[in-house]
Amino acid sequence: MTHPLNAEGVDPFAIASEAAKQIAEKSGITNHDIALTLGSGWAKAADLIGETVSEIPASQIVGFSKPAVVGHVGTIRSVRLPNGKHALVIGARTHFYENHGVRAVVHSVRTAAAAGAKVMVLTNGAGGIRKEWAGGAAVLISDHINLTAASPLEGATFIDLTDLYSKRLRDLAREVDSTLDEGVYCQFRGPHYETPAEVQMAKTMGGDIVGMSTALEAIAARQAGMEVLGMSLITNLAAGVQSTPLSHEEVLQAGKDAEARISELLAKIVVKL
Repeated sequence: MTHPLNAEGVDPFAIASEAAKQIAEKSGITNHDIALTLGSGWAKAADLIGETVSEIPASQIVGFSKPAVVGHVGTIRSVRLPNGKHALVIGARTHFYENHGVRAVVHSVRTAAAAGAKVMVLTNGAGGIRKEWAGGAAVLISDHINLTAASPLEGATFIDLTDLYSKRLRDLAREVDSTLDEGVYCQFRGPHYETPAEVQMAKTMGGDIVGMSTALEAIAARQAGMEVLGMSLITNLAAGVQSTPLSHEEVLQAGKDAEARISELLAKIVVKL
């Protein structure tokens, strides 16, 4: 079945504008200042950053669908921050491996931009290549390597990705926690986990983190003129780096174990953005 965003003649930016309009109508908030996509382990941050004004099932907003992944909440939440700004919290992430096309993957980002957001916070649960990150480290994303062989940009659309992951925002994050490390995120297509050889390839290419999201969303955010802050929860060491087999249950458990700590960290960072 073809995703509605991929139908012939559909303008994905027009659908994003319509989605933003629906969110404004349902939430009563006409403009959101920042947006957050909360990946595995990060969901509790939505409860800590401020006062929830509205929580909307994502399936009620055009272009969104119920998340396919256990651990993703499937709602869009409007939150009033302590400084009076409003955050749009997206719990409905479409992954590239769901085969809905890149437009569906980045629809949440384009909707956030249409809703007024100038800052996009992208979080995920991912595998770490560096052994010192074992045990649920939160890591800033400094750059990415897109290994999906796809892009949200269509036609002759040329966008500069220098400093895609804003140094200014990373510096603000380190004002909250000076010990935050950073690394290069590699987005693979998934849904299978990477082989040990693929992990070594990513390491040789300069990668530190491996996962199945974020890079395509970040490109779309840059196209929309947003500043991007990326953060990974290292839920496990990548294949070949750790000796035990990988499992989604391990990822979920690591997210659960780290949830309170990283959510509090993110909430403190968001106040500064």
